[in-house]
Amino acid sequence: FPKSIFSCAAFNFGPNVWVFRHRDGQNVPFGWCAVTALGAFDHTKGGHLVLWDLKLVIEFPLGTTILLPSATIAHSNVPVNAEHSKEHTSFMQYMAGGLLRFVDNRFQTEKEFESEDPEGYAQMCEGKEKRWEMGLGLLSTLDELCESA
Repeated sequence: FPKSIFSCAAFNFGPNVWVFRHRDGQNVPFGWCAVTALGAFDHTKGGHLVLWDLKLVIEFPLGTTILLPSATIAHSNVPVNAEHSKEHTSFMQYMAGGLLRFVDNRFQTEKEFESEDPEGYAQMCEGKEKRWEMGLGLLSTLDELCESA
């Protein structure tokens, strides 16, 4: 996908895909993950998206896409009973955290970076302590969303 904003993509092939409650801990914590429901199934009988931390269960029809910070919000989906589904699959697009770490490490592993430039490595490590503030700053506040509405 040459013009995609996401660096990674994955398909969960059926015939009846569903996932247990989890967080995608290898994804960028402040990044978005696009999840698209595919297949042929009755979305009122299963396939619901469960956002555990938000205490939400959402009907998730065929062709629907949702953006969520999958590394920070626990999520799962409800299985679809075989009598209500010919096929239930999904397509995910996301940003792997390891790619950003590689860039932060000047395109080398942390071990190589530490060996080659101990001072630069120490500065990079200090920056990690405040990375959450940078990530949080990328998100809109409720006031900002209301202003643009």
